[in-house]
Amino acid sequence: MTNDWSFLNGMRIIDLSRLLPGPFATQTLADLGAEVIKIEEPKHGDPGRFLGKDMFARLNRNKRSLTLDLKSDEGKAVLTKLLEGADAVIESFRPGVMERLGFGYEAVKALNPAIVYCSLSGFGQTGPYRQRAGHDIDFLALSGYFAVPSQVNDKLARPKVRLSDYAGAMYGALSLAVAMGSAKMSGQGQYLDVSITDAMVNWSSPLVRIAHELCDGDPDRMSFVMPDNDIFETKDGKHIAIGLFENKFWLVLAEMMGGEFPDLLREDYKNNKLRNQQKQAVHTLMSEMFASKSLGEWEALFGPTDLPWAVVYEDMRLFDDPHLNERGMFGELGEGEDKTFQAGYPTKFSAGLNEFQSAPPKKGQDTDEILRGLGHDEAAIQAMRDAGVI
Repeated sequence: MTNDWSFLNGMRIIDLSRLLPGPFATQTLADLGAEVIKIEEPKHGDPGRFLGKDMFARLNRNKRSLTLDLKSDEGKAVLTKLLEGADAVIESFRPGVMERLGFGYEAVKALNPAIVYCSLSGFGQTGPYRQRAGHDIDFLALSGYFAVPSQVNDKLARPKVRLSDYAGAMYGALSLAVAMGSAKMSGQGQYLDVSITDAMVNWSSPLVRIAHELCDGDPDRMSFVMPDNDIFETKDGKHIAIGLFENKFWLVLAEMMGGEFPDLLREDYKNNKLRNQQKQAVHTLMSEMFASKSLGEWEALFGPTDLPWAVVYEDMRLFDDPHLNERGMFGELGEGEDKTFQAGYPTKFSAGLNEFQSAPPKKGQDTDEILRGLGHDEAAIQAMRDAGVI
C-alpha cells in the first residue's frame, strides 16, 4: 500500500525542523503520502537523537535523512536545488535565523514561487516575545492552560505529554496540507507563521474567560468542573476514570450502588444542576465509594453496563488493550536492534493507509541518493564528505 489516493503523494517537503513539534508535523504528512527529506547537521544530527533511539523514532518514520552543513557554500547550493523542486519547507529556528542563512521566505519564494514555507516557532514571527527561548512548559504557562480548573480538588500539574508541542505540530501539519493543496491548484505558494503558544491559546482562552470573568475564579460556579466526572482512587491504590456528564448515567450508578451508598439516592443529587451546587460533598461521596473496592471489582461491576468509565492505565497494560489492538494502533518498524515501537495513525481511511512504510532514518542514510538525484557524481559527493559539508 503506497497511499496513492492522497493528494500529498509525491509532494516533497524539506524538513529543517528539530526535536518534537516540526518533526511530528512532518511525520504526520509523511504518513499521509508526502515525501519528507529531513535535513540534519552533519556531525550530530537532530538533537532529538540524543534523547534515545525510541524517542527519536516516534517522530521520524517515513522520512529520508540528508546531512548538510547549511553554513557552507556547498551546503547552501544543495539546499537551493532542493528548494527549487520542493512543494514545501518547514523550519523551527528562532525568527531571523533563516534570513541570516540566506533562506528566508522572500529568498526562497524567488527560487520557487509555488513553495509553501512554514515557520513553526514557540511564540511566532511577530510580537515582543518572538525572540524568547521556550519549551512546552513555557508555552502552556503563557497560553492560560493552567488557569483552567478541571477537577473539584484541582492541582497545578503539567500534562503527561508535551501537549503544546503537539498542538502546534497539528496546526502546522493541517495548515501545510491546506496550503499545499491550494498551491497545487493555483501555482502560488504562501508563508505560514505557526506559533505553538497561539495554538494553545486557541484551545485555552475561551475557558479562561469563562472561569475567571464569568465565574470569578470559583470552581463551584464553573459548569465544566464536575464532581462526578473525574479520576478516583480504588481500594488497591489504582485509579478509575468515570464521566457522568449525562444525568442518565448518574441514575444508573445510583441504582447500582445505592444499597451500599444510600446518599447516591438523595433527592438533592438527582440532577446535574443540584450536584454541581454541592461539588465537594458529591466528590467526597464518589471518592469514598470507589475506595471501597479494588479496580478489578469495579471492572467486573461496570463491564456489563453502559456507564462511561475506563481503567486508568498507569503501566504497560495499555498495550494489551483488546480494543486498541483491534484498531491497529500499535506497530513496529526496523529489524533487530534497530526495531522500534510505533503508534499508528489515528484516522482509518476506507481507501487504506500505510503509515508504517519505512523505519526512522539513520543520520544521513539517504544523503548520497538524494545528491545523486540532484546531479552530483560520486567524486563531488566524496569531496563534500571530505570537506564536512555532508
